[in-house]
Amino acid sequence: MRLIREPSVMQRLARRWQRQGIRVAFVPTMGYLHEGHLSLIRVARRHAGARGIVVVSIYVNPTQFGPREDFTRYPRDLQRDLNLCRSEGVNVVFAPDDEAMYPGLHQGRYSTYVVEEKLSAIMEGASRPGHFRGVTTIVAKLFHLVLPDVAVFGAKDWQQAAIIRRMVADLNFPVRIVVAPTVRESDGLAMSSRNTYLDPEERRQATVLFRALQYARQRVRQGPVPATQLRRAVARLVAAEPLARLDYVAFFDSETLEPVREVRAGTHMALAVFIGRTRLIDNARL
Repeated sequence: MRLIREPSVMQRLARRWQRQGIRVAFVPTMGYLHEGHLSLIRVARRHAGARGIVVVSIYVNPTQFGPREDFTRYPRDLQRDLNLCRSEGVNVVFAPDDEAMYPGLHQGRYSTYVVEEKLSAIMEGASRPGHFRGVTTIVAKLFHLVLPDVAVFGAKDWQQAAIIRRMVADLNFPVRIVVAPTVRESDGLAMSSRNTYLDPEERRQATVLFRALQYARQRVRQGPVPATQLRRAVARLVAAEPLARLDYVAFFDSETLEPVREVRAGTHMALAVFIGRTRLIDNARL
């Protein structure tokens, strides 16, 4: 396995693979890998094939964090991540630093961003202004550097995956986007690097996100439900946990992200909940 730190080296190697007709599957991450990430790597390996290349990026992207968010305390352990990537048969890990990816960012000289305007205005985009501008910018930069045939994202970040798909279509990136299933703990909590922030009691109460999804599933099995009614019921369920505070709950079309007035089987649901100081997200098709 090879570790690359410089964008120019990564792009030069990617161009060589392209000339040689080698298939490349890519998994972009912010590191502190867990079983959810490893499942994406396994999907990437299947798409790359026995003779293909799997590239994993490890980079905590500063432009997708707001000024009062957890950029500085986001968990980082590159050596641990490298060991996990090696155990999964990753060929290349690309782990640049801020100056390499955003020259002059911290001195105020970096000024070019990629912006998706429609899908990013709701849910996470409304709660975290500027977040998706950072996401689309870093993913576009990584696609230019890695030149993948396939890129694998997790369904836990459903809105993000939809936005990346739109960006790829709108800007003619020759990349196939694959969205792999959410990996969960035994009690249903979606795996996330931010779960490490939770103390034992917060961790127990964090299952309220999965319980809310399950509750909504049970309701729509009985027939369509007005979105406003189901939203109020989910809010009550979350509020029953003393350490939980609902940020939003949304019901929408899985493909277009358009909100629905009536929730029925097949509608997608997403929610964000603060557990103490930690903000967690989850989603599912009902």
